[in-house]
Amino acid sequence: MYAIIETGGKQVRVEPGNTIKVERLKGEVGDNVQFDNVLLVSDGTQTVIGTPHVEDTPVIAKILDHGRGKKIRVIKMKRRKNYRRTYGHRQNFTELEVLSIGAASDSNEKAVASNVSEADSSNDESAED
Repeated sequence: MYAIIETGGKQVRVEPGNTIKVERLKGEVGDNVQFDNVLLVSDGTQTVIGTPHVEDTPVIAKILDHGRGKKIRVIKMKRRKNYRRTYGHRQNFTELEVLSIGAASDSNEKAVASNVSEADSSNDESAED
């Protein structure tokens, strides 16, 4: 079974047990996250394509690590003007392990709901500062 989810402006193919790197997500290491933007789900015999999303088919994943990607070099130059600039960039990422695709179990729903409510309350507190 596999699914295609949308996160960080990108589409990612996931399967239970896979480890993926996506754009940085809020949450602590060990927290569960739920992706509701599921575009496609397939079990090998039947494929369901969302319009635009597949309903009632969340993807549950566990945060393994937060990190920064490989450095890329960006060089600007204008010929004959003695203008040269070099700078680098490292993109932040979150490493996830996909736990399940489809109907979430009660324990996963409770864990995700508590993580979402904690994240929302921390966002509200930081917005007030």
